[in-house]
This record gives sequence, structure tokens and C-alpha cells, in this order.
Amino acid sequence: MSLNPNNESIVVTLFVGLGNPGSKYEETRHNIGFRVIDKLVDELGARDISKNAFEGTLYRTANTFFLKPATFMNLSGKSVEIVKQFFKIELEDIIVIHDDIDLPFGAVRFKKGGGHGGHNGLRSLDTHIGKDYIRVRVGVGKPEYKSQVADYVLHPFSAEENLHLTKLIEHVVQACKALLSEELNTVKSKYSLKSIEGLG
Repeated sequence: MSLNPNNESIVVTLFVGLGNPGSKYEETRHNIGFRVIDKLVDELGARDISKNAFEGTLYRTANTFFLKPATFMNLSGKSVEIVKQFFKIELEDIIVIHDDIDLPFGAVRFKKGGGHGGHNGLRSLDTHIGKDYIRVRVGVGKPEYKSQVADYVLHPFSAEENLHLTKLIEHVVQACKALLSEELNTVKSKYSLKSIEGLG
């Protein structure tokens, strides 16, 4: 939080989408966070203010930033920490959008703080900035066997899932917009989904 010339507090928000850079990973389940950021940037008309020092692609509107770390998933926290410190963003004003294999495809959940659940991107964030950021968890389902997880998240969505993906991303984008002006519990009650069927 910073102060404007009238000494009024201004909330500076940072949205972070988790994913891996490069065309090879664009369509993978692990990159759902990147895709939500792309849609947010497009809808809100955010401008690209990226610098090499940020180690990611960074966009902003007046008091809102949108980051896609370029460090690859396992080092996501490094880029987030740099941007957080540079723009003096409070931990509670960081919102992270990520894939979650512990939720069925199309489920959407929100929480503040908590564990990383084995997600290497969240593990990196927890190490670099702490745990008390807001998480937007987007369900991508899970494979039958635990040994298949790494391969599963680095593969594209199925043809059936792709039929619903545009609608799912738009739903998450609307939830993220709501987080700019509404309390987390209000957004939870409006936008949480148990599965893709919840989108109608």
C-alpha cells in the first residue's frame, strides 16, 4: 500500500500467473495461469512495462500489475520477489493464479495462505515471499498414477477439456477482476466452482 499526494492509501495489486515460458508450453495444463493473465491484460488494456531485471513479462494499469515469470515454474518466486520489492507491493495484495491437480477439471477455489500441495511454483513463492498471498486455484484434474503427474501437467488439455477452456478462463478472469474491489469471502461465494459443470 502506498500514499497518493493527498495522503490517501492506495492498494497496489499484483496478479501473478504461473507457467513456463516458450511456445512449447503455451497450451499445457501447467500454463493455465499464464493464459488467465493474457486475458486479463487484454480486457483491462494493461501496458507492457517489462525489463530484464524483472525476470518476467510485466504489465500494468494504474495501480494493478500482471506478471508472467520467465524463470520457469520451479523458480517463479524469484521474479515475484523482485517485482514485489521494486514496486513495494504488500504480500496480502498479491494474487496468484495456478493449476491445481487436486481439484477436478474446471473447479475453481480461492484461499489465502496455506501449503503448496507439492506444486513447485507455489513452493518457490513460499520460499521467496512467504505464504500469505491469495491463491486462485484452477482445477486441471489428475492422472491415474502419481508417477504420471509431471508428464500430465506438461501436456495440453484434452479435446473434451478444450471445449470448455475459453469459458473457464473467462470465469477466472471475472473472479480476478472482482478481487480488485470485493472481499475474498464475497468472491469465494460468487465464483467458486466444484467442477466444469458449474459453468452451465
